[in-house]
Amino acid sequence: MSGPGESDRFGIAPALLQWWDVNGRKDLPWQQDVTPYRVWVSEIMLQQTQVATVVGYFDRFMQAFPRLVDLADAETDHVLHQWSGLGYYARARNLHRSAGIVRDTMGGELPADIDQLVSLPGIGRSTAGAILSLALNQRQPILDGNVKRVLARIFAIEGWPGSSRVAKLFWDHAERCTPDQRVAHYTQAIMDLGASVCTRSKPQCCQCPMSGACAAERLGIVGDLPTRRPRRERPKRAAVLGLMVRPDGTILLEKRAGFGIWGGLWGLPEIDCIDAIPDWCAHHVGVAAKSIQSQATVLHRFTHFDLEIQPVTVRLDKDPERMMDGDQWLWYNIRQPARVGIAAPVSRLITEFGESVWDEK
Repeated sequence: MSGPGESDRFGIAPALLQWWDVNGRKDLPWQQDVTPYRVWVSEIMLQQTQVATVVGYFDRFMQAFPRLVDLADAETDHVLHQWSGLGYYARARNLHRSAGIVRDTMGGELPADIDQLVSLPGIGRSTAGAILSLALNQRQPILDGNVKRVLARIFAIEGWPGSSRVAKLFWDHAERCTPDQRVAHYTQAIMDLGASVCTRSKPQCCQCPMSGACAAERLGIVGDLPTRRPRRERPKRAAVLGLMVRPDGTILLEKRAGFGIWGGLWGLPEIDCIDAIPDWCAHHVGVAAKSIQSQATVLHRFTHFDLEIQPVTVRLDKDPERMMDGDQWLWYNIRQPARVGIAAPVSRLITEFGESVWDEK
């Protein structure tokens, strides 16, 4: 890679490093005992998730899987259990898969080569660059959301960053601005600036080390950049989820397929419609439903669509006649919960309605 070029004629790297030395974050958990593995886990967790939320999850995850090989050797349910509530569960599945690949084909250590890193599930160019720059001080540009915002404003880059033409502009600027020295500090500095000063709303331009050299500030268009994605109507989906309750108060969970939303997690059985519940009970558990009660609809917003969840409490009149334990089914006791991965909205439903079930026992 070439050294800093024309894009850094404003002295971006020196200004950001000087600012970071005084104002940057230096006490985050993944900034202590820095290793490629710890940086990798933190970078995956920080995708689509705020730092304040990630801190607690990161500490617990590291306690459960202190080494990459511990993660590789773990059962998928254990990994998803540690991830439960953090959302975007494909991240956890890809972490687990990648750890297995590294254990089996890369000697148990994350490679120091960017092309090898990018070949692993869930690691894109920016994440690979962050691992190598932050953990190994290797000169690699990154382009996460915070960095895009900073660069978009400094250079007044217009156009949606998700388009290939605009993405290339961003990468060109990111490459030219990355210095040859103190790469790890510069990478952290530009991320911190976007997170704390050059924020999406109410940016604090008067506190920015690039104030006076920022093209968007000069043109009065800071609030317009980065260009937002073209609006389109969010699709909506609906799901009927059954809270199947045995007389002992335990609730039936089904393990979802290992792909798609909540892939590999345990959840409430999804049923075509409320009218189909009696037939579902007869077919799957072999006993009749003593009562069927619809609960208030719950709206859960995913990145690309909204899911309307219709919870239905179904009390079985006796213990199921068919075997429902095993790899796909689990009778879940909220008083003694199994250590399995459950999506946050499903966990909330189980807790809310499960407590009412126990209260009525």
